[in-house]
Amino acid sequence: MILLQCACGHAGSHDWINFSIYITCLIDRPARSVLTSIMSTLAEIQAKIERRQYEFSKHAVDQSIIRDISVAEVEEAVLGRSEIIEDYPDDKYGPSCLILGFTTAGRPLHLQCSYPSRKIIKIITLYEPNPNLWLTLRARKPE
Repeated sequence: MILLQCACGHAGSHDWINFSIYITCLIDRPARSVLTSIMSTLAEIQAKIERRQYEFSKHAVDQSIIRDISVAEVEEAVLGRSEIIEDYPDDKYGPSCLILGFTTAGRPLHLQCSYPSRKIIKIITLYEPNPNLWLTLRARKPE
């Protein structure tokens, strides 16, 4: 256990499982609600992936074949160590987001999928980040 004093005045013991409480308290209140929403969206996406309530667009199927990405790797990437790195609430085909996830073998994958407000999550596209297009796994290179 660690005793932390948060910027908002919240004090108390936090174990590593609850460390996000400390991090969240460091963020100002408007940004905190955005962070909470993103974390909630990811949790809902993960729950639907875990229940196999998802489908692949034709484009995603084609890309998974071309890029040799298996369904098991998609599930590992979303259900394991993953985070939403880009949000597209006004996408022309409906709200979606870009998830960075890692397979159990450590392979990084980007998956664009619909918001969990859909009954079935739609995986729109998927790929391994190209270093020519990405500064890091989380940040695009400037155009």
